[in-house]
Amino acid sequence: MNYQERFEEIYTAHITREGSKELLDWLRKTDFFTAPASTKYHCACEGGLVQHSINVYEVLREKHFEEGDSEESFAICGLLHDLCKAQFYKVSTRNVKNEATGQWEKQPFYMVEDSFPYGHGEKSVFLIERFLRLKTSEAMAIRWHMGGFDETAKAGGFSISVAFEKYPIAVKLHLADLEATYLREKNTSAVNRK
Repeated sequence: MNYQERFEEIYTAHITREGSKELLDWLRKTDFFTAPASTKYHCACEGGLVQHSINVYEVLREKHFEEGDSEESFAICGLLHDLCKAQFYKVSTRNVKNEATGQWEKQPFYMVEDSFPYGHGEKSVFLIERFLRLKTSEAMAIRWHMGGFDETAKAGGFSISVAFEKYPIAVKLHLADLEATYLREKNTSAVNRK
């Protein structure tokens, strides 16, 4: 089973809210299933975004699911937290010197081309809500999944602290994203394999 098939299996098994079919149809029309998750840090490879989304869902479910938690909320948050990265990267080329031959060669690389610069977590929330209504806890979790790496948090805003205090799933999603990115996805980028 490839990553898209695994994603769709989890998605259709757990996300049944009104609008979920339309959102999945929209995802299929974007580059979500072929896009990288980053330009060079983690899963910077074809299909990296869907791979990362599944990894975050799996860490979230394995490590943080407790009695009373919602399977649907965990699937929505884990699978869709980085929806903002669909239609976000493009492949370009740059000249890189081949150390063995001394020749300059064109090498492909991912670059950001943000046609809708709405932020990170907030952009994912916006895109999801075009199709289905999020619970407040889900919106908060997706909005703040970057934790201290979020631009607003880095600027000294306190909203993230309030969100983490009020909505445990927000903390859980942030932790799952960190573990997936820095532990499970280590050496998943072509740049880092050299």
